[in-house]
Amino acid sequence: NIDEFTETTSKGIEEVGGARKGKAIIVLNPAEPPMIMRDTVFTLSSGADEPTIEASIEAMVAKVNAYVPGYRMKQKVQFERFGSNNPVKIPGLGTFEGIKTSVFLEVEGAAHYLPAYAGNLDIMTSAGIATAEKIAAQRLAKETA
Repeated sequence: NIDEFTETTSKGIEEVGGARKGKAIIVLNPAEPPMIMRDTVFTLSSGADEPTIEASIEAMVAKVNAYVPGYRMKQKVQFERFGSNNPVKIPGLGTFEGIKTSVFLEVEGAAHYLPAYAGNLDIMTSAGIATAEKIAAQRLAKETA
């Protein structure tokens, strides 16, 4: 259900990601052959500098790539600054001054059970496996301690 996806993802951006306001938009592409999954992430932030933001994003991409090998950035992180001379006007929230960060990602599935273009499903499965492995390791450590 597309509505459920966008609502749940938007809520996750806020509750898990800590964003004041989250928004998810799904783009369905009927291309044949199917395209590899791509995600575009835009954020507005203040109080951090571009090198710190970029390093944080690259570290998180590497962390996710450890359990989803097909998870990667398609290009370098892009930044746009908004100051008092050109603030962004956000409907319902007001104006914003700071940094807009744009991240362009691709998720290629491992193609174990699903086609490689089904990266959206593969990332969920891989995240579930990684979480289960961490829980199992913690339980084993407690039992052997």
